[in-house]
Amino acid sequence: MIGRRHDESPWLNSILRISMGCGSLSYGRQEAQQGARMELTSDVADFTRRDLYLLGKTKPVLVTGTTGPAVVVIHEICGFTASLARFCRWMRDAGFRVYAPILFGEPDAGNAEESSSAMRIVSLCISREFTILRANQSSPVTDWLRALARLAHEECGGPGVGAIGMCLTGGFALSMALDPVVLASVLAQPGLPAFSPAALDIAHADLARVKERTRHGLALRGYRFEGDTLCQASRFATLRAAFGTAFTGTELPDSAGNPAGMKADGKPPHSVFTRDLIDAAGQPTRAAVDEVIGFFRGALQQPRPVA
Repeated sequence: MIGRRHDESPWLNSILRISMGCGSLSYGRQEAQQGARMELTSDVADFTRRDLYLLGKTKPVLVTGTTGPAVVVIHEICGFTASLARFCRWMRDAGFRVYAPILFGEPDAGNAEESSSAMRIVSLCISREFTILRANQSSPVTDWLRALARLAHEECGGPGVGAIGMCLTGGFALSMALDPVVLASVLAQPGLPAFSPAALDIAHADLARVKERTRHGLALRGYRFEGDTLCQASRFATLRAAFGTAFTGTELPDSAGNPAGMKADGKPPHSVFTRDLIDAAGQPTRAAVDEVIGFFRGALQQPRPVA
């Protein structure tokens, strides 16, 4: 995935490989060739920026939609990008109010869909908010994300809130399910912990609490590409072993990935809902978006929340 100059630092090599999931993306010709139904744009005029103070910390959150149940969409390592904004609009147009917290990067869709800088990677590794390398540890930033989910529920009402994390933040959606207001969690190509492909980035005690919730109706979904080396099959095997039928893992063939995405760099596809998605009718990645919408609708339209 990367050059030999990183071989002497295996942990950094793993993080850099995760960052490669946000490589360059063609916004024009390729999307037109695939029959795109929603234009990729960095214009976020249809989002409202809110600087929310929760648990003693302020973070920007981009919000779109005025009615409907709330869905929290957490960006990848590249930050909030044009392709993530498109995903948020799909959720909004399906009847949800979307809250997209900005954990790093600029609070707009101008963040480049390309490999993150080494400085960002190192800063995340040493940050007290993120647990990048250690297995069976919950990232502290998930406390803030659960507080955001509670606020979103207060503002939107309804039975509860949906959550989806991607890549670096994929497992955060699992930790968010600790809170009873979160009724549906989607783990999109969860990439952490970076150096333990079969492990999860959630503490044992937290995992036990989420497992207990699944016994009372909580459902979880996960998505990855079959050949993804950043989120390997062994991680989904761990999720299936932990949650049984409460976890539905969808593993798409690499042939379903966008030729203009990771494949253009000679790498297997990784980002199911952003860079490696093909926005055209009949495409498995676009069908996966509709599947997530249906999953959220089913959970958030329940007459009563799960325990």
